[in-house]
Amino acid sequence: MKRPFFLHLFISLLLFVSISVTHAQINFEFRGVWIATVENIDWPREKGLSSEEQKSSFIKLLETHQRNGINTIIMQIRPVADAFYPSPYEPWSEYISGKQGVAPNPEYDPLAFMIEETHKRGMEFHAWINPYRAVFNLKHSSVAANHITHTHPEWFLNYGNTKYFNPGLPEVRAYVSKVVKDLIEKYDVDGLHMDDYFYPYRITGKEFPDERAYRIYGHGLSKDEWRRSNCDSIIKNIYDIISTTNSRVKFGISPFGVWRNKNKDVDGSNTTAGTTCYDDLYADILLWLKNGWIDYVTPQLYWECSNKLCPYNELLDWWSKHTFGKHLYIGHSLYKANINAAWKDKNELPKQIQAIRENENVLGSAFFSSQDLMKNTNGWADSLRFNYYVLPALIPPMEWIDSALPTKPIVFKQDSTNYKFEIGAKEKIKGYAIFALPPLVDEKLEYATLIKIITSDNVTTFNKSKSIVPADNRFFVSAISNNNNISEWVELR
Repeated sequence: MKRPFFLHLFISLLLFVSISVTHAQINFEFRGVWIATVENIDWPREKGLSSEEQKSSFIKLLETHQRNGINTIIMQIRPVADAFYPSPYEPWSEYISGKQGVAPNPEYDPLAFMIEETHKRGMEFHAWINPYRAVFNLKHSSVAANHITHTHPEWFLNYGNTKYFNPGLPEVRAYVSKVVKDLIEKYDVDGLHMDDYFYPYRITGKEFPDERAYRIYGHGLSKDEWRRSNCDSIIKNIYDIISTTNSRVKFGISPFGVWRNKNKDVDGSNTTAGTTCYDDLYADILLWLKNGWIDYVTPQLYWECSNKLCPYNELLDWWSKHTFGKHLYIGHSLYKANINAAWKDKNELPKQIQAIRENENVLGSAFFSSQDLMKNTNGWADSLRFNYYVLPALIPPMEWIDSALPTKPIVFKQDSTNYKFEIGAKEKIKGYAIFALPPLVDEKLEYATLIKIITSDNVTTFNKSKSIVPADNRFFVSAISNNNNISEWVELR
């Protein structure tokens, strides 16, 4: 049953009052959602939809997430060496039409469309790619005649029911790097994102069949060391490509939630995970952070607070102490709702978000997956919309990418409540941030509450009488750069 509008507004006002009293404003926070395309998990929800059906369903998805306070879309656009855009290297994804290599009908560029619609709403678009998975299911997946597994079969290995690129081959790393370069040259993505699939998760009793490549390229390393060096190499390659091709693109990884257990490494977490990034997936996330090869890490902390093997709060604390100056966002497992007593508790997600906000080294959250927020599983979307994310937040800026502040806006007062803003014609901005300060409060950003983000590349207007805050508040406006830096603010007098 839908809540009446006045109740929504009442809840919002109550929350604003409590925030103003405590000065606990959250003006900068990453609020992401993963949108999976593999097996049509999130979008498109079925194969063979017309282009218009795909577009309208994506817009509905965006608008729902925007209402829930999400500010970053992590969109899977290369699930299995295929593409949700016209790629010179890889065929159209089967998850579009039902047959790999077949374009949308009528043909359009889904990636360009998704980026444009995401940016219209003031949200960032992070392109999520899977580096090494090539055929999802050897028995059922559609594979086009020109797929890379046919043109270079020597690059691939079968493991379980899936076909993978062999990460130990230099040609493979060069190819994946080429795909990334093409992507970030052609598209206005804000980030490039990879999840936890580097070397595949172990299958009991089966060894990943890369012995031949190890004999050729191992060069005296143990096999584990060699595998990790292969993952290090692809991350470094991509970092270099981003640095030289489109340096404003953020590079992020969402690894499995345990780097190493303490019984294997004194620097590991006090956990007893059966799988770890370092020992099983050969992803040395800490090395990548230390070397500055990635800009953010979003560990998948997909355990409940009461878990005995991998307690959520233990891992949250561990990751917060191992950021090496880069951004840390936490991945939450909405898909686990109701699988056990802990995940039936509607307070599980709120407890996790509260713990994040109490840790100054954690800058936000990401949720898997989109469909669970769309369905409002356990009422968690309502928790975001009417509580934690009721007020907007800017994505935390990354000073090592760009620390330049935009020019402060020029403000024109049109009447007692209406204002017009503009910025220099040659300056590119993301939009404007409107802040409110209660009477008699010091004019400092840490005491101000961000109440509205207006997406605009230059001129826009604002009516302060339509704000949810009391009329005696003072209002200020700042320009927002593309890297989320904000300008000196100007009071709306």
